[in-house]
Amino acid sequence: MLNYAVERSLLLGLVPRGTELDEWQGRAYLSVVGFLFLNTRVMGVPIPFHRRFEEVNLRFCVRRKADDGWRRGVVFVKEIVPRAAVAMVARALYNENYVALPMAHEVVRAPEDPQRVASVSYRWTLEGRSNHLSLSAGCAPQPLAPGSEEEFIAEHYWGYSVQRNGGTSEYNVQHPPWRVATATHTELDCDVGRVYGRVFEEPLRASPVSAFLADGSDVAVFHGVRIA
Repeated sequence: MLNYAVERSLLLGLVPRGTELDEWQGRAYLSVVGFLFLNTRVMGVPIPFHRRFEEVNLRFCVRRKADDGWRRGVVFVKEIVPRAAVAMVARALYNENYVALPMAHEVVRAPEDPQRVASVSYRWTLEGRSNHLSLSAGCAPQPLAPGSEEEFIAEHYWGYSVQRNGGTSEYNVQHPPWRVATATHTELDCDVGRVYGRVFEEPLRASPVSAFLADGSDVAVFHGVRIA
């Protein structure tokens, strides 16, 4: 997760109806996140050749006041996957901005401790141009510190997406708290204008204000419900 501090005005026009921008200590974040999905199932059913794949997404944080209190979630600007069927299903079920592009990844483990991931990288190709996201970590993941920046960024358990009619869909994402390792080196080599839009070029050219590697877990994503 590479996290960039951005002006609120950059994101306000993308905030779904019924939610508001979520900030940490007065700061709005835009994050570039790489995931590796393993043993994926749709409604409990494994789909051949679609169980293991990469995803790189651009996202920011929002929140909504519900009957049970504040629900903190994320909005995805764009999600890149290597499988056209995955992109098609996500667009149909959630109206998320998924695109399918050629992708690859590499996970390098520490020679002194094969259980620890030392670095990860994700690559994708758009119009013949290779893009990549990479991160190195110098220690094993640790539990999230309560009230920390890492906890704020990682602990969002709802997704919000704008629907075709302008309304908002809310869906629950469940997983145990992730452990994280602070990055010692990051790199984002991306044609931001073509991949995400020119409005994001300047903020994503800057160095991230924080970056970390999460160890991941089992994750369940539920059907969306219209809220606005």
